[in-house]
Amino acid sequence: MTGAAIVIGASGGIGAAFEAALIEEGAFDVVHGFARRDSGKRHIDLTDEATIAAAAAIAATGPAPTLIFIATGLLHEGDHGPEKALADLDPDWLARNFAINMIGPALLAKHFLPLMPKTGRTVFAALTARVGSIADNRLGGWHGYRASKAALNMLIRTLSIEERRRNSSSIVVGLHPGTVDTALSRPFQGNVTAGNLLTPDRAAVQLLDVIDGLRAPDSGKFFAWDGAEIPA
Repeated sequence: MTGAAIVIGASGGIGAAFEAALIEEGAFDVVHGFARRDSGKRHIDLTDEATIAAAAAIAATGPAPTLIFIATGLLHEGDHGPEKALADLDPDWLARNFAINMIGPALLAKHFLPLMPKTGRTVFAALTARVGSIADNRLGGWHGYRASKAALNMLIRTLSIEERRRNSSSIVVGLHPGTVDTALSRPFQGNVTAGNLLTPDRAAVQLLDVIDGLRAPDSGKFFAWDGAEIPA
């Protein structure tokens, strides 16, 4: 792939590793990284559409992006974490989950997808989660995180249909990175079996391999880090 690559969430564990892997690979003319914790031209805040529009304007000044990777997500914050039961539901925390896990990526799509070429292979990928699969939900719990990721999955499916009308070779997918040793998963790593906890560097390489293998018919689908398709 040539053109530009864009990584949203480039200061997080997976995002930073993904940006570094892209730069090392050297397959793109330029790699743009944006993150909430970064300042200046790299700053972006998923809850502030003006910063998203500003970042897209920066990306629009160079080669058109042929890869956009959204590595953002919210599972816990401060005293809030995934709910274990119905009684734990809190409207503000539910709204926060949806703001970061679904509304933010929707606004990113609004401003960044139009920058992608109208012909040729392009990939717009967002990190989702296996627990966002309705068909795969057998344990319950984690209400806000599951629901917001399920909403993201629906958004991805819908975007893929609209983007296919603009570019028949476009690919819009959700990617599950597995359990990665990052701040997001750290409080929940106790039950992870040996060998199933990925480093950010390995996760980034695995996800790049999955992206490299995607074809237009895969658009609108969801894949795990090992390439296995996840039911919606």
